[in-house]
Amino acid sequence: MIKVVTSAERHTSNREWIHSEFSFSFADYDDPSNAHFGLLLAHNDNELKPEQGMHEHPHHDLEIITYVVSGVLKHQDDLGNHADLQAGSVQVMSAGTGINHSETNPSASEEVRFLQIWLLPDRPGLPPTWDAKFYPREMKINKMLPVASGMGAEGALELGEDVTIYLSVLETNRELHYPQVEDRRTHIYLISGHLEVSCSEGIFHLQPGDAARIRKSCDLTLKGTSSQGEAEFLLIDLP
Repeated sequence: MIKVVTSAERHTSNREWIHSEFSFSFADYDDPSNAHFGLLLAHNDNELKPEQGMHEHPHHDLEIITYVVSGVLKHQDDLGNHADLQAGSVQVMSAGTGINHSETNPSASEEVRFLQIWLLPDRPGLPPTWDAKFYPREMKINKMLPVASGMGAEGALELGEDVTIYLSVLETNRELHYPQVEDRRTHIYLISGHLEVSCSEGIFHLQPGDAARIRKSCDLTLKGTSSQGEAEFLLIDLP
């Protein structure tokens, strides 16, 4: 089964300091029919204004993955970690028994766009951890690059659950094939460009901000269809 959730169907939160699009229930958006997709609890597309941010606040028993699409995002936490995450960086924060962190935009003139993903960990009460890695654009061209995984994917940041997150930049008319495993879920989110998703259920066309939620076994073909530029997307494989 493939369900396409369009960009317009997301919940928009527009504050003076941050613009967010919520794919699932989050903050002031409460929809019991759209609370999660398997272990995936949140998928937010944020644009943070210059010199603004989410100041220090706590989390526990969550796996929080951040992908910086453009600009620079400054991270600090009470474990002593601090980093200026440039576009192309992925951050994994396992909140475990508790962590306090802040995410801010250090630029005086440029916005920062970043995706934030919340996953439910396999086990609660683990020690909190943090890690980050920069993935150059060329590593994602016409391939599925694992950037965070709990299944030991080479070169990926470590997750605390049976999930793998991939990033890809697909050129026009180039195709990738993704054989979905029985009893797994697949979440595809189009960051930019245009993407065609096809399988035995039909052909689906995604525009920026659209997502496809896929259940049951379905051999997927992903094709870049942008008239100009490339299609950048994120794919999450989860139980």
